[in-house]
Amino acid sequence: MVIKNGLVFQPDGSFAKKDVFIAGERIAENSQDETVVDAKGCYVIPGLIDVHFHGCVGHDFCDGSKESIAAMAKYELENGITSICPATMTLGEDVLMNIVQAAAAYKEAGRAEGAELVGINMEGPFISLEKKGAQNPKYIAKADAEMFRRLQKASGGLVRLCALAPEEAGAMEFIDACKDEVVISVAHTTADYDTAREAFERGARQVTHLYNAMPPFSHRAPGVIGAACDSDCNVELICDGIHVHPSVIRTTFKMFGAERIIMISDSMEATGMADGEYSLGGQAVKVRGNLATLVEGGAIAGSATNLMNCLRYAVKTAQIPLEDAVGCTTRNPARAIGLYDEYGSIECGKYADLVILDQDLQICQVIKKGKTC
Repeated sequence: MVIKNGLVFQPDGSFAKKDVFIAGERIAENSQDETVVDAKGCYVIPGLIDVHFHGCVGHDFCDGSKESIAAMAKYELENGITSICPATMTLGEDVLMNIVQAAAAYKEAGRAEGAELVGINMEGPFISLEKKGAQNPKYIAKADAEMFRRLQKASGGLVRLCALAPEEAGAMEFIDACKDEVVISVAHTTADYDTAREAFERGARQVTHLYNAMPPFSHRAPGVIGAACDSDCNVELICDGIHVHPSVIRTTFKMFGAERIIMISDSMEATGMADGEYSLGGQAVKVRGNLATLVEGGAIAGSATNLMNCLRYAVKTAQIPLEDAVGCTTRNPARAIGLYDEYGSIECGKYADLVILDQDLQICQVIKKGKTC
């Protein structure tokens, strides 16, 4: 296959008019296949990578079934997300074990119909009660390296991110023990600046949904946000029009730079569904438009939109340059979870995971590992 005449996203973050050749599953220098896709007037970008979402189309990763993962993967691929790293919730080890085992079985089966399962984001149970958000307080636990390792072994090594409140007992020791085994992400936390800064210095490398479930940034108490800005860690950002104001999205890009921001959807099972009542981590959630809130307590409970819609919102409403938004949904997440050698950019030898967008950022074509979807 050759994709001709498109504006192709480059590894340096620019767009260039050029042809993209595909041989088998990968991008190539040239191709013997005469199949031509004309992308004139369109953008050709890498497939999106969502490293933090919980569910969609009536299914949740915590259902712990291969069927739910398959349904989610199908929807994600249809919306230009070619790789997924779904998130767990704060649950007991027995339930988490079932979830990661289902993911391992799904991965082992090698299903090719939807987005590729490239990892697991373990969001909980090592979090703060005070900043639990939509997490179930019943299952919050002290950071436990051996528990993490049991789950990681059962997953077949799929866990790529692990959330942690660094102020809690045992958290710093967990960072010391596991920083070389998984990306540790500061999350659901009351940590002040000094505590968060220590966590980053010890080896935490990411912040889970920046601004949400943490103390606000202020001029005398910069907290996690200030500590993250002063470090070199990555930060997740939900650009769904609900979690973060567009002015704050713009400010975040000025503070952190486009290279360190990872856009996520944090979507839950209502995504792609009608308004109504749904579930997140076993808790009832009410959904109206993009707003999802716990029925009990009213806390925001994830989002009801997908990552491609977040990209559109960032560009069209928050006025983020397209090249920056694309990098934050492709290159940056791939780098963050250690996949950039094969995913996240349009370069020879990498998987041919591509999305063709028109000038209005609507999907014209999705290509996964060299095959049109």
